Amino acid sequence: MRPLQSGLIRGNVPALIVALALLLSACGEQSPAVNSRFKAFGTSVDLTLLQVAPERAEQAVETIRQDFAALERDLQVWGDGQMARVNRLLPTGEAFEAPVTVLPLVHLSQRYAELTDDLFNPAIGKLIALWGFNVEVPEGMRPPPEPAIAQLLEADPRMSDIEIDILQVRGNNAALRLDFSPIIPAYAIDLAVARLRELDVRHAMIKIGADLRAIGDRSDQPWRIPVRRGGSGGVFATLNIEGDESVATRTAQDRDWIHDGVTYHPILDPRSGRPARGVQAVTVVHPEATVAAAAAVALFVAGPDGWHDIARSLGIRYALLVDDDGRVHLNPGFRDRLTILDREAPLVLSPPLASP
Repeated sequence: MRPLQSGLIRGNVPALIVALALLLSACGEQSPAVNSRFKAFGTSVDLTLLQVAPERAEQAVETIRQDFAALERDLQVWGDGQMARVNRLLPTGEAFEAPVTVLPLVHLSQRYAELTDDLFNPAIGKLIALWGFNVEVPEGMRPPPEPAIAQLLEADPRMSDIEIDILQVRGNNAALRLDFSPIIPAYAIDLAVARLRELDVRHAMIKIGADLRAIGDRSDQPWRIPVRRGGSGGVFATLNIEGDESVATRTAQDRDWIHDGVTYHPILDPRSGRPARGVQAVTVVHPEATVAAAAAVALFVAGPDGWHDIARSLGIRYALLVDDDGRVHLNPGFRDRLTILDREAPLVLSPPLASP
């Protein structure tokens, strides 16, 4: 199957001026490295640029910072930006003009939902809020009442409940509330890569939390990426990437909270209305960060028995899942690309995934 492409729609993202911090470290006279770290989307952003003059690198970093600030303002689910307006109007059943920053994510999410049998489902924002994951840092949380979960499961909001007519959007389910948090950082990364190419940057890596994308190479060497085991197990392997690839990882410890000794995380299974179980971590590699992030969520929900079918449906070529017993499920093509550091980890090889 041909790998899924996101088909990102770029608009003019308004700029928000913020302070600039650059750390320049020489990596050879002809190929300086520019490393920048700043905050966005509730986490750290790490941006590395190579073979770029300092003045142009400063321009690129500041442009990315401004773009991210605008995206965060518009798409943050717990804010009062354009996402808040969309979520007020969707349950009414009335048509309205969707903001240019939101509409591409609706299109993309409908496609991903269709290909994953709705295991990736950003329409369950009310369920996410019910569990307390609609805030940046969940604190003092406890599981919601069973009747409240059951009510939202019966309403069964899906991305297919949203009609799109060019720029007009209409919701057909009163329980609709969109929460794109699982893919917003990855989406921002893809937009940033397009922006960097406009600025003639050809070698770079950008990382936001557990999502990253690298283009070109690192001074004629591949980018080396750690692959996590999940839990407190540390690094399972390393992966070399070069050219243009993204890596997305999801773990059961991402923004989790504990109640009565039980850990709850925000990767909810739309079928049960509860955090997905049976998985410690998922890592997906794809040319586009948004696809990799959506796939990582869907594979996490699908679990050890269903991840392979979902990966094939999405056209994913490289995927890895660590189950609760520490077994590492992965396809042969991914195993061949990894430098495995934990030789004791039990491997469960799947049939091959998509061909190049």
